[in-house]
Amino acid sequence: MTEVLAVFRSRSQAIDCNTRLGRYGIHCSLINTPKEANIGCGLSVKFTENFLPRAKTVIKGGNYSAFYGYYIMKNVYGRSFFGRI
Repeated sequence: MTEVLAVFRSRSQAIDCNTRLGRYGIHCSLINTPKEANIGCGLSVKFTENFLPRAKTVIKGGNYSAFYGYYIMKNVYGRSFFGRI
């Protein structure tokens, strides 16, 4: 399964984004930002890849100043792959 992370530098903006995406019918959850993102401590919003186009529109409309970018997480045979989109 391929999942996308919307990574934020601000915890409050990540929480707001999670709420906003939920209102638009995008199934998402808050997670701690993985250390591979090299952001420090923060929260990310996780959702499946099929919601990416709609999520991009919603996040762009939110004008989040602390938004860092999108990362993809893929689990293949028990190994996790992580990279920036």
